[in-house]
Amino acid sequence: MLTIGLTGGIASGKSTVTRLFAERGIASVDADQIAREVVEPGEPMLDALVERYGERILDRQGRLDRAALRQRIFAAPEERRWVESRMHPLIHARMLERLETLEGPYRLLVVPLLLESDRYAKVVDRILVVDVPEALQLQRVLARDGGELAQAEAILRAQMPRAERLARSDEMIDNSLDKVSTERRVAELDAFYRQLAHQRAACGN
Repeated sequence: MLTIGLTGGIASGKSTVTRLFAERGIASVDADQIAREVVEPGEPMLDALVERYGERILDRQGRLDRAALRQRIFAAPEERRWVESRMHPLIHARMLERLETLEGPYRLLVVPLLLESDRYAKVVDRILVVDVPEALQLQRVLARDGGELAQAEAILRAQMPRAERLARSDEMIDNSLDKVSTERRVAELDAFYRQLAHQRAACGN
């Protein structure tokens, strides 16, 4: 099945775009959702995080306090690498399992760090980038997550530069415009991807 890798920087609107595709009957697997699953209470990954950072990264219900963990790892690059080296293989394996259960003309693989890793290079057929200017990203991060400007800027620096991300995309959605413009672009891409999927099926791929 045709697989579209959907990516974009933090707070670019990937969830909004994924929902618009879902309204058109397109199923997806979302790395952020899987990332939440692998640190649920009882999961080995959460136990490993508590062993390394202590119970200060848990909330009152014993669940991961993402803001507390983010503050720890983005202040120290080696800690971010430690967490990513353990979480990413778990997320990758679970995403591939989930991907095989999807049905439809094509499917979406939603991965924020799709282009920062080669794990998905053989999985996706095309790369769709959801894009907004960096100033708008910062504004949205601060409004959504709170926190400090320095921490939000550190998150942006940890991701691929915007220009490089766009250069490696096959298609792009400018999500800095109004809602109607985004909906129209999703409709265009849905028609395009359905046509590609039909052509692949006709060729037996």
